Amino acid sequence: MEWESDNTAGAWLRERVDEPWRGTMHDVVPRGFPAYARVFHPGFRDRPVGQPWPPLPYRAHEREWEAFQNSSPEIDTENVTWAETAHALGTQMHSGAQWQRLVAPGVIVENEDGPRDTDGWRYSSPVVGELDPAVLSQLTHHLAAHTTTPGAGYVALWEGWGDLMGHMGVTPSRTFFAMSNAGESGGDRHDEMLARSITSPIDDSFRKPRWQPGILSDEISQSGRFHLPDRDYVLFRGDISAFAEPDWFENVPWRDLEAESNGFAPSAHSPSLIWPADHSWVVVSEVDFDSTIVAGSSALIQAVCADPDLEARAIAEGSSLQWDADELNA
Repeated sequence: MEWESDNTAGAWLRERVDEPWRGTMHDVVPRGFPAYARVFHPGFRDRPVGQPWPPLPYRAHEREWEAFQNSSPEIDTENVTWAETAHALGTQMHSGAQWQRLVAPGVIVENEDGPRDTDGWRYSSPVVGELDPAVLSQLTHHLAAHTTTPGAGYVALWEGWGDLMGHMGVTPSRTFFAMSNAGESGGDRHDEMLARSITSPIDDSFRKPRWQPGILSDEISQSGRFHLPDRDYVLFRGDISAFAEPDWFENVPWRDLEAESNGFAPSAHSPSLIWPADHSWVVVSEVDFDSTIVAGSSALIQAVCADPDLEARAIAEGSSLQWDADELNA
């Protein structure tokens, strides 16, 4: 996949989003498309194998939790749809659902575990701001079929991801720590180095800022930005149909090679916005949303919502995705 940095496109989007923000999805999603779909980011749930979770609250059951942890329990973990979550917890799934109301926050004790169902599953929130790579791949098959320019389009990445951009500062964008056992060859020296590398705010006040590299090249980090109200992005031009490949994250210029060199699996941030050169649709994964909005033709939205491998529902233009917008589960 060949990508080229290009911050000159996108003016047409600025004309279709609300400024100032009005508390609807159009703070970040362009108006004026025939139809819209909301693609729900998967949630997560886990439970111990062969035994129940210890009781809550933690403080009143510290011994039970300590014994549980010391037993090194096997834990089942899986993705879960919003519809499955609503069914398990007795709430109602709908296009305007909000996760914290879907999981009935009234049964959650502050600073304790997430909600649990009668089968022992414990539920955790979906990823916010990014679409799962496999879900994006599946979605792209529909996107490519509903544009005249599947090989040409634009991808915007929110500049605020802490590891993405180089910057002037006293500390790196991120640090990878390696553990060692004291007494092993080099272990003491390694641990001593790690201790020296951890600084305090007081120490930092005496340091001079210097350039701290990010995932993207210094040239891109120091270039201009694509601006939308209250959001700035780095914009790339390229073959958007390539996101249909399951390993698309291995072929983008924002692939996290440094993390891979430290033992992590190949990865890359999912795009914040995608649109084709013919402007037939837009995909928006807003940094504060736990779902992704697709704006496009009625045919595209019908195809996305009918795909059993996507959890998606049509959503009306002008809808709010604020945390308190889910009145059905209030």
